[in-house]
Amino acid sequence: MQFSKDSIYANPLGQVAAFNFDEAVVDVFPDMIQRSVPGYSAMISAIGLLAGRFGQDNSYCYDLGCSLGAASLAMRQQIKAENCQIVAVDNSEAMVSRFRSGLQAIPNAQIDVQCADIRDIEIVNASVVVLNFTLQFIPIEDREQLLAKIWQGLLPGGLLILSEKLAFDDDKQHELQMDMHHLFKKAQGYSDMEISQKRTALENVLIAESFATHRQRLSKVGFSSVEVWFQYFNFASMIALK
Repeated sequence: MQFSKDSIYANPLGQVAAFNFDEAVVDVFPDMIQRSVPGYSAMISAIGLLAGRFGQDNSYCYDLGCSLGAASLAMRQQIKAENCQIVAVDNSEAMVSRFRSGLQAIPNAQIDVQCADIRDIEIVNASVVVLNFTLQFIPIEDREQLLAKIWQGLLPGGLLILSEKLAFDDDKQHELQMDMHHLFKKAQGYSDMEISQKRTALENVLIAESFATHRQRLSKVGFSSVEVWFQYFNFASMIALK
């Protein structure tokens, strides 16, 4: 499947529209995510390994906010448990359509791809749930309810993988981490204008929170153990255990 290089914000835009996972973003998404999220490939690979470790027989593994299915495919490759089914959900019709098309070239992928709002779906009999840079796009007032639903739907010993862009309570750390992310993107070939315009597009769309906030919320809904297992500047992934 062919994808283009991300040049969505390469030219001056009179008015920068709010970021949306539309057809234009889908066309460049693999390039965009690799050049925008430090350590993305390593995280995807490890999500597969974690799913292989925690996937249980006769259970479901959910990829919530699956986009083009990178985490789902990594899980499918590593899960050895019998009758462990993957359910991938995204509310972007463009993403879901492209993901389904790509699956046609993969024999026996056996991934159930659904176009739906993850706040509306039922989580049942789950051994693994993945929120890979998804929660940050959910309104803050809905996040606790979503995580509580996930905890309820997880089997004993179940795993939630939560990857997020982080904010920092310490102003010096916050500024440093933001600056380093800016430098990372410049090193990937993005111009200052591209970085600035995308930041404007994501304002009020992607709402980042601190690890302390995430940990407190996860503990509140019932998770017994929460730790960061990966961090690269202001992007991190957490493990929450039931």
